[in-house]
Amino acid sequence: MSHQESQELRIDEGMEVTLHFTLSLEDGTVVDSTRDKAAATFKVGDGNLPPGFEHPLKGLSTGESGTFEITPEHAFGQHNPQNIQMLKRDDFESDEPEVGMVMSFADAAGGELPGVIKSIEGEQVEVDFNHPLAGRTLTFEVEVLDVKPATTH
Repeated sequence: MSHQESQELRIDEGMEVTLHFTLSLEDGTVVDSTRDKAAATFKVGDGNLPPGFEHPLKGLSTGESGTFEITPEHAFGQHNPQNIQMLKRDDFESDEPEVGMVMSFADAAGGELPGVIKSIEGEQVEVDFNHPLAGRTLTFEVEVLDVKPATTH
């Protein structure tokens, strides 16, 4: 394949993409970035990126970059008051809960569910199971380094 042809590949299903990205909040606070480390490589549709982040990348090719605003619906969902639960202090065996602490809880299926301690009153501990970025509009800035057909193993 000549160098010229490889320039023409665009991000779409079945492509492997290598890119640098920066994810930031409305106020410009960076929440995640590959700028100071290795670039991220993923296959379109493999679930590494939420669909809301993959969608705006489609059609970009090597050497292109873009900045996209991702609304909460397409990022980590809206903040859901039902995801805030009251637990008893006794439920915390080893760790003493502290406000602001992120703790891992077992969900119904036996998986891990992170929750943030919102408040502690007497024996009641309020835990927020929303994703920390729920309800936030994020700015997704990308620089595409490489696009190639994904190899299937």
